[in-house]
Amino acid sequence: MAPPPSRAAARTARGAAARLSGRRGEVVAALWLMLRGYRILGFRLKTPQGEIDLLAVRGRVLAVVEVKRRGNLAAALDAVSSDQRDRLRRAGANLAAKRPGLKGASVRLDLVALAPGRLPMHIPDAWKGA
Repeated sequence: MAPPPSRAAARTARGAAARLSGRRGEVVAALWLMLRGYRILGFRLKTPQGEIDLLAVRGRVLAVVEVKRRGNLAAALDAVSSDQRDRLRRAGANLAAKRPGLKGASVRLDLVALAPGRLPMHIPDAWKGA
């Protein structure tokens, strides 16, 4: 009989499963947004301010999209701290300023919430005023 996995091995396995789940969630969110007329500009974009899950555009709106898989919408909204929201807004504004086709675009922070057994929920400007 094989010995049980070490704590480090179990933690590594959980981390790998979480990353895979996150990537799958981002693909689902991107497809959901494309069905609603958004064009996806990038996945998991690394910026000096932080990582953007999805960058999407529709019209003159550049959506910096955070994707959260939680049991309900309230938990998904609460999963993004005010510091993280500020970093994501700055990251989106910097990306918009660097891309000629996005100059003058309105930058917005959106949420796509995923919950088991439910359709994705896209909340434009999810933290407006927050």
